[in-house]
Amino acid sequence: MLKFMKNKILIPCLIIGALAAVVSFRYSGSGGQSSEDKRKLVLKSVMGAINSGHFSPKPIDDTFSSRVYKMIVHEFDYEKLLFTQQDMKMLGRYEFKIDEEIASNSIEFFDSLDAVFLRRLKQAQLLDSEIFKKPFTFTGDEQYQQSYDKKEYAKDDNELPAKWSEFIKLQVLVRYVDLKKDQEKKKENKDSVNAKFKTDDELEADAREGARKYIDRFFAYYKKQKDDTRFAEYIDAITRTEDPHTDYFPPADKSDFDVTMSGAFVGIGARLSPENDKVTVASLIIGSPSWKQGELKEKDEITKVAQGDAPPVDIAGYELNDVVKLIRGPKGTIVKLTVKRADGSTKVIPIKRDVIEIEETYAKSAVIKSKDGLIGYIYLPEFYADFNHTSHRNCATDMAVEVKKLKDAGVTGIILDLRGNGGGSLGDVVDMAGLFTGKGPVVQVKSNNAAPVELRAQPGDGVLYTGPLAIMVNEGSASASEILAAAMQDYKRAVIIGSTTYGKGTVQKMVDLDQMVDPMTRLRMSNDTSGEMGKSLGSIKLTMEKFYRVNGGSTQMKGVTPDITIPDQLDGYDEEDLGERHNKSALPWDVIPPANYKTTNSVGNLQQLATLSKNRINQNMTFTLIKENSEYFKKKKDENVVSLNEKKYRQQQDEVNEKSKKMEELQKKAVLMEIANTPADEAKLAENAKKFSDTTAISKNKDWLKNVSKDIYITEAVNILNDLKKSGVTLNMDAEKK
Repeated sequence: MLKFMKNKILIPCLIIGALAAVVSFRYSGSGGQSSEDKRKLVLKSVMGAINSGHFSPKPIDDTFSSRVYKMIVHEFDYEKLLFTQQDMKMLGRYEFKIDEEIASNSIEFFDSLDAVFLRRLKQAQLLDSEIFKKPFTFTGDEQYQQSYDKKEYAKDDNELPAKWSEFIKLQVLVRYVDLKKDQEKKKENKDSVNAKFKTDDELEADAREGARKYIDRFFAYYKKQKDDTRFAEYIDAITRTEDPHTDYFPPADKSDFDVTMSGAFVGIGARLSPENDKVTVASLIIGSPSWKQGELKEKDEITKVAQGDAPPVDIAGYELNDVVKLIRGPKGTIVKLTVKRADGSTKVIPIKRDVIEIEETYAKSAVIKSKDGLIGYIYLPEFYADFNHTSHRNCATDMAVEVKKLKDAGVTGIILDLRGNGGGSLGDVVDMAGLFTGKGPVVQVKSNNAAPVELRAQPGDGVLYTGPLAIMVNEGSASASEILAAAMQDYKRAVIIGSTTYGKGTVQKMVDLDQMVDPMTRLRMSNDTSGEMGKSLGSIKLTMEKFYRVNGGSTQMKGVTPDITIPDQLDGYDEEDLGERHNKSALPWDVIPPANYKTTNSVGNLQQLATLSKNRINQNMTFTLIKENSEYFKKKKDENVVSLNEKKYRQQQDEVNEKSKKMEELQKKAVLMEIANTPADEAKLAENAKKFSDTTAISKNKDWLKNVSKDIYITEAVNILNDLKKSGVTLNMDAEKK
């Protein structure tokens, strides 16, 4: 039920004044506002924003209604363990009526669904307590169907225990086999002669207890969950039926989204972990306030949180997210943590909050020493930007810094790695393209019923880098990644390497729903102390535009096809999560007239480069195994059935593990690339280690360099770039206009 946010592209626009002017709602009921009033106001505001601002709003009809219905029912019961066929018959009356409810601003369906969900959840918890009392045997022929579409709901209450028992049996079997394998390994150890080993019955009991704790955490989570959280998921099902990237954000989720976009937040810089109903410190972010203060340690258990001199709050029973909210706060304020150490001692630690920059979010570079010269490597995990002025960092500026570092290091080519980069700031990708092409159009953006607008790069210092350039992409590269890859491909500025990208060609803007209600309602919300109306309606990330390549084609649905294809490890897995084209609500592909742009012609002989790469890949045993595994998982994906027989289950697992083992063995034998930090980064690491007497950053950096050095995809990108260098094609900024 948790919303997964990905593949975004935004323009920094938190309040859409035009929408607020066109659509303004007020609560017209009698008496004071209630939670139901607020929900109806959220629904009305969301639909008003969609109807007024969405690029292509869908007709709110029976087809739309059915899609919302199926999506939210799946969200509420994704294992088909709660609802029965009788429940679905009752709820099914609403399948083609949600459109009518939206028109009348009714939330009757949600109320009915939520009531059934809560009743079944309570019943399931009682069932589980009984099921866990009896041991399981794993000698039968039962199978557990993992595919949602192939599962069946229990006919009635009498069939529910069997459904839950089957699910729990799988959870116990997984743990039982793991425990058994661990014990078998210990028995093989020569030092285990006098060791005590457990019987199969004892291992089953341990596995059952582990599964029980796992299921108990599931129920505990939903028991603490607020009704408004489930309502937010219902609204989000409506917005995602419009298109996959129009999302509803309650106020708390909007704050989390801002963090993911900026790569920074205000806090103390401690990563926390839930551990047996406790909250412990997993690690400290290097350079953060907690790291500099020095008293908070890994494995410390946090028991209380106080704001400055205020009385501390006992966090026993708190969800991890709620603890995080207590610890975060305004910059410069003090939070006091009461912690329990491993030795049983307690300590109160005061820490001043400050801006925390999550370094893993930001661009970083290294120098690869190849036989044909130094190659620069830049990893960009996302197109981050700080729309709220927390850190003032943005990816385009950071990219320029990394390119300059590599140029100073004397590289003869640069690889930009955008694999798994789900996108981000549209303005930054335009600026970034200008570093490599100079002035000119980068992307075309079109609103509904409006002429397309060219977004042009305007680098004040001209082209920053004119040498050979390669861009790595895969199916996880989306949105802004696709804009940059497409622009470099259309300009013939870079060779694109990898697999076809995600296919997200839409632009979203954040709309503050509070700006879409009348001033008196906003005033009542801000003054509400009952907790029923709430201070905010939240926000909607609204698809308002589509973007197009400078050649006129859209990346929507089709993505960017690389110049040179490399077998992808993602092939063969669940493709529904790996491409826009698999989503029924996705906007269609189309074309518009091309922009007026000049090609640089710095990439030529693509067919020759592709042939050389293909020959290397065909002779590489690791790539051969990747292709074989891809075919294997494509076949297994359709089956999606797990045996509940121990022998057969182990055979299934051994088959998968054997393939994984072969891959690991080949990777161990691979020739590692010689790689190092840029001189600038090496000096900075040494300075920080000396200044703060901490070598953690150096250790993490070594691990990152090691991972890059053994990445066979990067190795092949180096080979391709060296082939490109040998082709003798150079940057031509004076090429003829297309």
